[in-house]
Amino acid sequence: MNETTPPLNCQLCQQKDISAFHNLNNDELDKIGELKTCVAFKKGQMIMHEGARPQGVYCIHNGKAKLYRIGTEGKEQILRFITRGDLLGYRSILSDEPISASVSALEDTFACYIPKSSFFQVIEENPKFSLNVLKLSCHELGEAGKMITSLAQKTVRERLAEILLILHATFGSDEEGFLDIKLTREEISNMVGTATESAIRLLSEFKDEGLISTQGRKIRVENALKMKNVASIYD
Repeated sequence: MNETTPPLNCQLCQQKDISAFHNLNNDELDKIGELKTCVAFKKGQMIMHEGARPQGVYCIHNGKAKLYRIGTEGKEQILRFITRGDLLGYRSILSDEPISASVSALEDTFACYIPKSSFFQVIEENPKFSLNVLKLSCHELGEAGKMITSLAQKTVRERLAEILLILHATFGSDEEGFLDIKLTREEISNMVGTATESAIRLLSEFKDEGLISTQGRKIRVENALKMKNVASIYD
């Protein structure tokens, strides 16, 4: 085992404390370890397909993925990004509905897979875990509401600034200070909900204004406070 692959023993998992399983005791974690399997996805590989019915849930151990829908004209709309500790597929299983959005790996990604019956077993036997899942669902619903409001009420410039701040908060920075995720300009424009050409033009404006610096596809936020003002985010 290396740092990127999930350990067989859930007690040793580096992502345990940031996952929905964080307050399970050692015996409960051992039971999860007996029920799960470890899976790997190559960059670009589909993890979940929109419209499918999941047979289990994934807990991301390492890597990055995007959750998105395809619009009526075939255009991809990125809803949010997936990173370590995130739980996938649980809402569809609990609601007994098809998956509402697809997930694909942005880089090599490793996850733990828990079958549907085992997931229900953990929920039924552990009230704390059930509460964690409820909190997680409410949080994701709230974030989705914020995105809808942003798309409806903010300008493209404000939305782009907000997306860059979200990426910074979600993935942090690498050793050179750039966002620790590499996205194409098309993927960024899909998140913002605008044409790729508009996103490229605004990124160039941000660079001229000293808000960001770039190196190829890499972006570094140079002035987070000013970027918040541009995004109309006030603490």
